[in-house]
Amino acid sequence: MSIVRSVCLILCARAASAQFDIAINNARVVDPESRLDAVRHLGIRDGKIAAVSQQPLRARLVIDATGLVAAPGFIDLHWHGQDPASDPWEAMDGVTSSLELEIGTADIDGYYKAREGRSMIHHGAAAGHAPVRMKVMNDPGRFVPSGPAASRAASPEEETEIRRRVEAELKKGAVAVGIGVAYTPGAAPFEIVDMFRIAKRFDAPVHTHIRFASSVATGHGRQHGLLEVIAAAAATGASLQVVHVNSSGQGDTAAFLKIIEEARARGIDVTTEAYPYTAGATSIDSAIFDGAESREDSFFPLIQWIATGERLTRETFRKYRKQGGTVILHTNTEERVDLAVTHPLTMIASDGFDVREQGHPRSAGTYAKILGRYVREKQSMSLMDAIRKMSLMPAQRLEMRVPAMRYKGRIRVGADADLAVFDPARVIDRSTYERPMQYSEGMRWVLVNGTPVVADGKPVTSAFPGRAIRAPSSSDR
Repeated sequence: MSIVRSVCLILCARAASAQFDIAINNARVVDPESRLDAVRHLGIRDGKIAAVSQQPLRARLVIDATGLVAAPGFIDLHWHGQDPASDPWEAMDGVTSSLELEIGTADIDGYYKAREGRSMIHHGAAAGHAPVRMKVMNDPGRFVPSGPAASRAASPEEETEIRRRVEAELKKGAVAVGIGVAYTPGAAPFEIVDMFRIAKRFDAPVHTHIRFASSVATGHGRQHGLLEVIAAAAATGASLQVVHVNSSGQGDTAAFLKIIEEARARGIDVTTEAYPYTAGATSIDSAIFDGAESREDSFFPLIQWIATGERLTRETFRKYRKQGGTVILHTNTEERVDLAVTHPLTMIASDGFDVREQGHPRSAGTYAKILGRYVREKQSMSLMDAIRKMSLMPAQRLEMRVPAMRYKGRIRVGADADLAVFDPARVIDRSTYERPMQYSEGMRWVLVNGTPVVADGKPVTSAFPGRAIRAPSSSDR
């Protein structure tokens, strides 16, 4: 028998004896559902976790994860990116599912079609009140309203059409209802309550940027905004997610968290999220900045124009507001952010957007920053709690509407093989306000549906295993 034939027979025999497609051996497996935190060996087959073993496993691809942590892939419920080209940065941050649930979309079919076969990671979107309002009211805004959909009350006919369109997107499988009330101050409170009523009928959570809440808001408006949506949830029975409690709350963050905790204790289904940065980002031409021209001189240097990195003056603020674009807002404190991200009720969500040369570091570094800064360096939360905030809690928020989420955010037999395998001694964010496109470090392997999208610390940009996270289509309710 020839040497070539002998080698072929040996390799074929080994492949035939392999039990799994991929084995991750010797990992410290951290599962927030079962609270498992121990060395185990994971077997992956057909995109699922097929074994959690105390003995090493054989597979076609064997990953030696000695010294590494294997966690459920991170689920980002607050991502605004429109281009799958940003997927490598998310994957290198451990994210395996990324969803646009705050602003959402007015065209759910188009959203998913644009990503089909092009995504490294899973993706999903909400039926968006703001984008629907923009279409109905012929608003010229590019991402959020900048005209009548921001400032004007809807007519009865427009309200009827807004409701119809939001319902239509939910019937097509939108994951949630997104309500950016801060960007639509002209929307009457009863119009917002209508969105909660619709969400309740479809068992969809409402993800909301509350009215009057932004990094530039003053007075007690943000407090009224929080109470408005909690009252709407209580009245309708809809589930509520208050987005980025750190930037919505600002100086009221502690009070916000206490009110949310008290509402939950009284049976209202309200949850919240935070990102680990003291600066926010938004559109300078949005309603959030209405009236800001009259602010004190010291206010404007807190605003950074992304395109150039410059801090603004009153004059450049006026110039760029007419032009339109994205700004970074340096208005929060480390103490408030620390309180928000470490609070037991908060999930972690990035509020990120397309990664580019000028941007915000949260788009590329949110999850590695939690693991590196808060777990390892500050020791202000445990590894188990951090992983729970980044995987299980987000999955549970969506389970009623999207039953498939019951198979994400966990490490157990039958769960989806969406996994983040990282070095707990090295994981860290590298993106900064000046250099936002720096990959996070320490992610060694990231699997999406059992396919590596990060392999040996590098993104696999030729792999597109990401699939639509979508609720089952439904008929009239």
